Amino acid sequence: MKTKLRKSKKISVRKLKDRVWELCSQYIRMRDCLKTTGDIDYGHCITCGRFIRRTEAHAGHFISRSHSATLFDETNVHLQCPRCNLFCGGEPLKYRREIVRLYGEGYDLELEEKAMQEKHWTIVELEKLKEDFKKKIKKLSTSSK
Repeated sequence: MKTKLRKSKKISVRKLKDRVWELCSQYIRMRDCLKTTGDIDYGHCITCGRFIRRTEAHAGHFISRSHSATLFDETNVHLQCPRCNLFCGGEPLKYRREIVRLYGEGYDLELEEKAMQEKHWTIVELEKLKEDFKKKIKKLSTSSK
């Protein structure tokens, strides 16, 4: 009896990057809800302070997500309300102030410098990030119960 060998589907870097972003976004929103309110389902927008449900919130970038080097940097991404993230262009001045408050004077400039570095994600790096975010999400989920 012959067994058919299945070819493993190769996932593209682009699709894997999208999947990692979904997990990163989920983690960031959970993390910031817990950090700002102690409740995994509700949090405060980093830029306007609005109280918002996690499922309605965004994971907004200080440095645009078009910069690969800071795309998944957890210090560059925080819970943001849709108003600030989409309709107010991310509120960059308010966001900068919060980055400095959270991480110290000059950290905003460090993120800007990091963003200028060229970064080409590999499948191996993205798979590792995917697993890391899954573990972090699981840890937050179990610690919040």
